[in-house]
Formats: sequence, C-alpha cells, structure tokens
Amino acid sequence: MSDILIVDDERDIRELISDILEDEGYVTRKAGNSDDCMAAINAEAPALLILDIWLKDSRMDGIDILKTVKRDNPDVPVVIISGHGNIEIAVAAIKQGAYDFIEKPFNIDQLMVVIRRAMEASRLRRENSSLKRREVASSEMIGQSAAFRTLMGQLDKVTKSNGRVMLTGPAGSGKEIAARYVHANSNRANAPFVSVNCASIEPERMEEVLFGRETSERGVEPGLLEEAHGGVIFFDEVADMPLGTQSKILRVLVDQQFQRVGGADKVRVDLRVISSTNRDLETEIAEGRFREELFHRLNVVPIAVPSLEERREDIPVLAQYFIEACHAGQGLPLRDLSDEAVTLMQTMVWPGNVRQLKNLIERVLILGEGTGAIEASELPSDEEKTSEDGRVVLSGALATLPLREAREAFEREYLLTQINRFGGNISRTASFVGMERSALHRKLKSLGVVTTTKSGARVARVDVDEAVD
Repeated sequence: MSDILIVDDERDIRELISDILEDEGYVTRKAGNSDDCMAAINAEAPALLILDIWLKDSRMDGIDILKTVKRDNPDVPVVIISGHGNIEIAVAAIKQGAYDFIEKPFNIDQLMVVIRRAMEASRLRRENSSLKRREVASSEMIGQSAAFRTLMGQLDKVTKSNGRVMLTGPAGSGKEIAARYVHANSNRANAPFVSVNCASIEPERMEEVLFGRETSERGVEPGLLEEAHGGVIFFDEVADMPLGTQSKILRVLVDQQFQRVGGADKVRVDLRVISSTNRDLETEIAEGRFREELFHRLNVVPIAVPSLEERREDIPVLAQYFIEACHAGQGLPLRDLSDEAVTLMQTMVWPGNVRQLKNLIERVLILGEGTGAIEASELPSDEEKTSEDGRVVLSGALATLPLREAREAFEREYLLTQINRFGGNISRTASFVGMERSALHRKLKSLGVVTTTKSGARVARVDVDEAVD
C-alpha cells in the first residue's frame, strides 16, 4: 500500500494530477469510473485515494465509493475533488470519513499540501497500528517439555490455514500467547490482531464494542471487528459472551458482514477467528448458557493448552525468560536461579499457571536485595516446611498416623512430586532421588503410583488398586 489512486471521469484531470504527483516522486494508478476504481482497490488498497464526486456513466458516485472504502479499508485516507462543490457536499463527504475536500479548478500548491498531509496521516496511522500490535503482547512460546512440544506441533499445523481454532486450558496457562503465535506465523501476520476479553466487557456494551456504532452527533465509530479486518479476532474466554451477542457473532461467521449499532449499511469483514475458554463448553451448552451452533463454528480445530503442572520441566526456562524480560523492560536485577530455588518452584502448586510464575518472579526481583542468585528462601511457600532449627514440621494429618502409614504417605507424595517435576521421566527421577531405576519401579508399584500420558507428557498419579502390602 504505497501508491495513490486517482479516480475522475475526465481523462485530462486524471492525467494532470498523475503527472504532478509523479513529478513529486509518488507512484500513481488511475481509474475513470466506479467499476475500475473498485477493481483497483480490491486488487491492492492504495495509500491514498483522490476521488471525484461526480462520475459520469458509473454505477456509483463518489459518496457511494467513499462509504464503501471507509467500510472495507478504513485506514485509506480519501481526498474528495469536485467541480460542483458546495458546503453541503463537503459536509457530507467529511461526515462519511473523507480526509479533506478540494474544489475544481484546484490550486496545485493547495492540492499538494493536502496530499502530503493525508499521506503523512496514513503513514502515521499504519505505524501506530504496527507499534500497538508489537507492544500489546509477545507471541514467543517458551518451553521444551513433552507437553509443550505437543502443543507447538498442533499450533504449527494451523498457522498457515484459515481454520477457526478453539484453545482450551486453565486460566493463566498462556492461551492468548498461543493465539498470538498462530497469528504471528500466519499469512495474516502483518494485519491486525485484536483481542476481545469477553469477561471484562459489560454485557450491555458488548455489541457496541464489537460492531461499532453510528450516531448523528459523532458519525461512524468502528468496533473491534472492523479494527481486525484482514487479520485475527481473538475471543478470550468466549463462554462469557452474552447469549444475544453469540447469535449475532454466529451470523458474522456465516455472512462475513454485520451492521453497526444504529447503522443501516452492511459492513464486510475478512477475519480469522481464534477463541479460548477455561470452561467446559459442552456443559455450558447443556445448561443453556452457550449456543451449540456457535460452538461448532468456533471449535473447528480444538487445541488444549497444558497447565504449568503438566509442564513442570519448563519452569526453569520460563523463570529465566521472565527474569530477562523484567530486566529489559523494567531495569530489575538480572539474577540467576539457584538449584534449590528451581527445585522448590518445580514442586510448588501453581493454580495461576504461567501467569502466576511470571508474577512471582517479578515480585521476587522487586523485593529482593542484591544481584546474586535467587535462593529458595526468597520464594513464598503455602506452609512452613521446616522450623527455625532445621527440623521438618509435620502437618496435623501426617502427625496423627502410625509410623508405617506416615512414611508411606510421605514417600508417595515425595515421589509423585519428583516424577511430575521431571515430566514423568523415571530415569531422571531415579537419578535425582538416588535410587536404581528398577528399585524405583518397585517402590512406585508398592505405593500405588502409576504414570499416565496427559497433553503429551507423562504424569504420575495414585492408583490405590495398584498398591500392594
């Protein structure tokens, strides 16, 4: 989008403006009627449109073309020219979104001033949109565990398609980053990525936010769907979308067009839709809170994003990534992680998943002193595990058990934690706990601990039927 399209039914005017602009170093295209104009725009949107109001022998006049361009290509500035100019036409053109209005016969210097300003406004708008897209959030995926590799394999398969993706997983697991990864590696990477947090928008404002609105006082105010035209719209926590809005979104997915609130014109959009949820949508459907037709439209390619518990092996590399990000973005100390801190983090409970880990690292860097390695003592703990003199403090439940049962309960929980920490890898677990692999297998069997595959990773759980005396 770097040229200027000149549309006028008078050939002499088209050629004159084109010659002037090309002498100034601009690249131009020309059209003499509305059909040629729309064909040129559909082939490639120009950086600027210079448009005559009156087009002889055309299906559409300049105002019609202006409305269509501002609907489908809102970032393209339009300068209106007319030999029959009056204040009413000027007001109508500006109200429909024209950048400026020039009356024939025009002054060349005046024309060039308007064009330079319009081109600069167009450049700044594109640059601002690009910066917004870059700074909103990273699309970098971090990890190396089996569960992470399984996720990446699925994401890479959908990047080049236009299929709708439904990302499922617990809050904080990284569903939006996964969506941004798909966008950043797709053929829409240079187009907008617009995130809609369905849980944070008031239900009564949802349609206005999504579809935009038209009022006599403020004219056209585009919504998020228009902002995402050509790119990706991401419905984050789509289960929180109001039922009435769900019906209208379903119609958008079918028709690829909609009407603004208070408007009469159809707005055409080209969108790829990615959605996410941490709820069971089939349960939501059964209880009447989510439309089944919309579910089937959105759930074309379902992808499960694993919890942090399912990818404990990734905790050290994620923590180091967040340390470096906090250093680069906030100037916080660039610290290493001690082995003890890594071990503790890999055994902690993470209900908030990756988001909780990121917040923890930031808090430690802000409150910590010095630049040495982060120690386990700096990490929060749900309960104190040792007394001041180093003795292990028993929980109330464990302290009431006979020695044999207490020992088995401790060993079971300890080995479960270590196996999950190492992603189900028995060899690495055996090496860390100081046991032979065969001996560890026997111990696990006696304690009723079995390993299963979940989200591509091996995880341990207790199966009481497997326990032996």
